[in-house]
Amino acid sequence: MAIKRTLLIVLMLASQGLAAALAEQRWDGPRSGPPRQPGHYQVLYLAQDLRNGGIAGSYRAFATAAGLLGWQLQMIDGKGSSALLRQALASAISQRRVQGVILGGIAASDLRVEIGAARQAGIPLVGWHATATPGAQDGLFFNVTTDPQEVARLAASYVIQQSQGKAGVVIFNDERFDIANAKTRFMQQTLAQCKTCKLLSVENIPINHAAERMDAVVRQLNQRYGKQWTHTLAINDVYFDEMNYPLLHVQRADIRNVSAGDGSSKAITRIRAGLSQQSATVAEPLAAQGWQMADELNRAFAHASPSGYASKPILLTREVLQQLGEQEVDAALPYQQAYRAIWRLR
Repeated sequence: MAIKRTLLIVLMLASQGLAAALAEQRWDGPRSGPPRQPGHYQVLYLAQDLRNGGIAGSYRAFATAAGLLGWQLQMIDGKGSSALLRQALASAISQRRVQGVILGGIAASDLRVEIGAARQAGIPLVGWHATATPGAQDGLFFNVTTDPQEVARLAASYVIQQSQGKAGVVIFNDERFDIANAKTRFMQQTLAQCKTCKLLSVENIPINHAAERMDAVVRQLNQRYGKQWTHTLAINDVYFDEMNYPLLHVQRADIRNVSAGDGSSKAITRIRAGLSQQSATVAEPLAAQGWQMADELNRAFAHASPSGYASKPILLTREVLQQLGEQEVDAALPYQQAYRAIWRLR
């Protein structure tokens, strides 16, 4: 039912306009929970790579919410280095310098030892895209994300619709992350339902290496598939940050790109302007998710249960963004009012 409802919202976004779609996006998140916990809390935010627009966007919102809750926040940008992140987390735990930790875009499976040490020390961890699905898992108090199956189906279904069922698709994945692998798997399954579409290949390109590798990858794909290649799907907008010029160099202005990930500010800007071959992104309500991370951590400090809430993705096309104007994607969601009421802030 949830997937059908999300697809209905996408069709409304594409055909009936933003106002009608946002009417379906009324706040369905938590309305009750523990108030702001008294005391002095130091929180560590570990960012896998702030060049990732989703991580950066959710961090900015989290920092705002953390300030309202009176927390002292330290942020470390791992710049794609798992070793740096492991060292930073291990050091913070051993020195007892923090009372809570956020894993921003870091695969929890890469930090099993450190997460185990944090749990033994009584330090709660909240993730953003730290596992493939939303919820309490892998040693995390809660992982904040949309359902990757919904995100993947929205992106792949849009490609099928845009191509009138004749798409030849390349998928860009980053196999280091469980959520990326889940999105890729669900995109493949959706494309398989289109009997006249063709999945050409799945390319494993680490997100932090996209800039240096994209030119060669585009040339190789064009040589291999030629005009069979009509669309690109990717698990993150970062790939398309680097793809426009390589496509122009091989004279492939016909290829259309759709991202199943995050809705970064760069992607939104280029889609809105219509100057890029990226035609859509499946955006997450990053600001609302940043506030949800703060709420989940406040629940952990209060020894309460997690909220159990999973936010819904939104397909953004040029038409939708032109109607949205300069507003944030989740501007119509009253998440700030909801969380301030839960925390007893006025």
